[in-house]
Amino acid sequence: MKATNDALPLSEKRTAFSAGTIKALLNCFLLLFVLSLKAQKENPFGNALIPDMIADASIQEINGTFYCYATTDGYDQGLKTSGPPVVWKSKDFVHWSFSGFYFPSAVGHKYWAPSKAIAANGKYYIYPTVNGFMYPAVAGSPDGPFQLAKGVDSFSLPFTAATLLQSKDPKGPAGIDAEVFIDYDGLAYVFWQRRFAAKLNPDMVSVDTASIINIATPRKGYSEGPIFFKRKGIYYYLYTLGGDEKYQYAYGMSKTSPLGPFDFPKNDIISTTNYQHQVFGPGHGCVFNVPGTDDYYFAYLEFGRRSTNRQTYVNKLAFNEDGTIRPVDLTLSGVGALHPVARQKSIKVVHAKASSVRSDLIIKPNQDSLFQRTESFSSQFAFDAANGSRWMAAPEDTASWIVADLDKARNIKGSEVYFVRPTAGHAYVLESSANGTTWKPCGGHAEVVVQSPHTDKLNIKARYLRVRIGKGVPGVWEWHIYQ
Repeated sequence: MKATNDALPLSEKRTAFSAGTIKALLNCFLLLFVLSLKAQKENPFGNALIPDMIADASIQEINGTFYCYATTDGYDQGLKTSGPPVVWKSKDFVHWSFSGFYFPSAVGHKYWAPSKAIAANGKYYIYPTVNGFMYPAVAGSPDGPFQLAKGVDSFSLPFTAATLLQSKDPKGPAGIDAEVFIDYDGLAYVFWQRRFAAKLNPDMVSVDTASIINIATPRKGYSEGPIFFKRKGIYYYLYTLGGDEKYQYAYGMSKTSPLGPFDFPKNDIISTTNYQHQVFGPGHGCVFNVPGTDDYYFAYLEFGRRSTNRQTYVNKLAFNEDGTIRPVDLTLSGVGALHPVARQKSIKVVHAKASSVRSDLIIKPNQDSLFQRTESFSSQFAFDAANGSRWMAAPEDTASWIVADLDKARNIKGSEVYFVRPTAGHAYVLESSANGTTWKPCGGHAEVVVQSPHTDKLNIKARYLRVRIGKGVPGVWEWHIYQ
């Protein structure tokens, strides 16, 4: 017969009771732990390349620095407008920054899809779409300032005579999304929307109209965002299909010339929605190579938060022995540093709090019912080293702030704050505290400055740092604190 607790001596009963109680408590704690994990806010956007909303990226390395020219998203007016032209730069491909505008006369206009900066004739040329038309611009440096390469450096609506394409149609020359490629012989080519391509004249600001072709592809329908590059004697032409969550890239190859003829492999789709990794609508971006290597990378925008609230991600591009491109293993995790760069040591933020937190945003699908995302805005997201997440204050919060708790008093040498919508500028006050109650200013600026990150060099000892946002969108993508 099986013994019961009632048949045990008192001392053994106490032991059995204690063991049972402990087991029950452990099960309770385990359940609470699991529930707390489920309650934690998640970041469905992964580690975007840039701590901002950008699309249509053109990325290249110039003299040891990575340059990213792109459409600035996140202005909440759909296709009616865009952010201003800024160029993000990085030495390691992880820490990015910009300061001011690289194309001053285009500020305030609808600025889309700039090309890479093309070195030619001892200058740099760039080919953005401004107010719906492609324009050539020129500068003495990839940093700018760029200006229109033809005529007066000024834009007017609907378009000016300085457009790259010319037309007698009163509606203007049709075409957006210029991609420019210079071959080994110095000849330049331009590719644009709807599968068009042509030679550029040696002046780099006009098109050889006799050479214009429309590339015949096996997949039909609207196409934009062309990508063109050459590797091991093979020319690659990439073109988009669809849009939103259905955005894709297909490609063709030529061993003859940049204008073809092109062969199109059977497996010609290299990027499409990846449900396993929750990557939706990988579209308009670029391919770039790290000079001196056979390392190629594919950058693409992702559907993200619908409309013009997109971010850009990068994955490695791989090739088969015959030169065909393998379908890209799309993830939102990024590729990490491409060059080693010594940096200050970061201080871990153990806890964060803010004046308020914006309510969760449910992002609805547009074409794909399997798309489901909810964006949360926890203050902890400002310290998670992932550019896809952010802290945002509640809309009614007119005196927003965020606090970093370093666990104990520490020597602090620097602070870098990546604000939300940085291209519109911010003013802020940086404060320090030993106890979280008494604060004193230690950085920031009263005037609105357009840059990211906003950097403060410090030489203080404190446990807490606080950023009080005076002007600009009340939110932070990332905040780095250094010792």
